[in-house]
Amino acid sequence: MDRACPECGNKIIGRADKKFCSDGCRNSHNNTLNKDQSNLVRNINNRLRKNYRILQKANGKEKTKIKKDTLLKHGFNFKFFTGQYVTKTGSVYFYVYDQGYLPLENDWYLLVKVDLQV
Repeated sequence: MDRACPECGNKIIGRADKKFCSDGCRNSHNNTLNKDQSNLVRNINNRLRKNYRILQKANGKEKTKIKKDTLLKHGFNFKFFTGQYVTKTGSVYFYVYDQGYLPLENDWYLLVKVDLQV
């Protein structure tokens, strides 16, 4: 029984459970399936990814302080975050996944990292 590659239609040669004719076709097929459906979603995800990398690089420990200007200089955008946590005292932590920041006085920010068990 000849099987055809779902990406290019070429004949599949090899194991019985092989689904694609090559790694290139497998990658192309999966990239097509997994790509974001709209520019808006893709742009937001890219922005969140950039913010995450900036926080991750700036916070080498579990906690550190940093000036707002330093974050802005690296391209951080405060409009994009994935969640908020309000403490009992009313302090609001903003999170980009497991990397968080708390606005302090005089344009200082406390950077924190939480341990998320998925």
